[in-house]
Amino acid sequence: MTAVLFDLDGTLADTAPDLGFALNVLRTRRGLEALSIDAIRPQASNGVRGLLRLGFCIEPEDPGFAAMRLEYLDVYGENLCRKTRLFEGAKELLDEMEKRGIPWGIVTNKPMRFALPLVRSLGLHAGVVVGGDTCRNQKPHPEPLLFAAGKLEAVPSSCIYLGDDRRDTEASLAAGMTSIVANYGYLGAGNSESWGAHGRIDHPLEFLEYLP
Repeated sequence: MTAVLFDLDGTLADTAPDLGFALNVLRTRRGLEALSIDAIRPQASNGVRGLLRLGFCIEPEDPGFAAMRLEYLDVYGENLCRKTRLFEGAKELLDEMEKRGIPWGIVTNKPMRFALPLVRSLGLHAGVVVGGDTCRNQKPHPEPLLFAAGKLEAVPSSCIYLGDDRRDTEASLAAGMTSIVANYGYLGAGNSESWGAHGRIDHPLEFLEYLP
């Protein structure tokens, strides 16, 4: 094992409160009641499409979706780190990895205009940050993970990827990496036991068991 890659939302950081805040701003503007964080959390890894589907039963092909998407992104961009925090144990995990000299990076589908400011606000010092618009393809395609491994000068087969969504597992398996599921995250698509990952953890510090 030569390097570790992480998903961001639902893996290193609990971003659901701020993703949900932006969604509820849009709902309030339209005279709708705010949704609970418990209702929002399972959709937090599914991006704007999943959140707008939850909040307004609207799909990308529907009239008005594009404008609503831009409105949502504007609100979210102004509220990136109101209540977003690292998951309990995530900082200690990263500190221990740095003590051991293990290179690590972040591969997220979040656009870079949000990913980089958020990473900086959280005080993270990743060796590489790959956003949803860095490469031609997003997860579940393996390209972003392979790109990140290259930036860390790591062989993909010697990398571990930790993520909380089925797309994370599919991407890391396709990239030839060891795939671990963060069961404490959002798990948008249900039971992670059926995803085919190499392992699952219920707390960030359990990830240390996979590291040298």
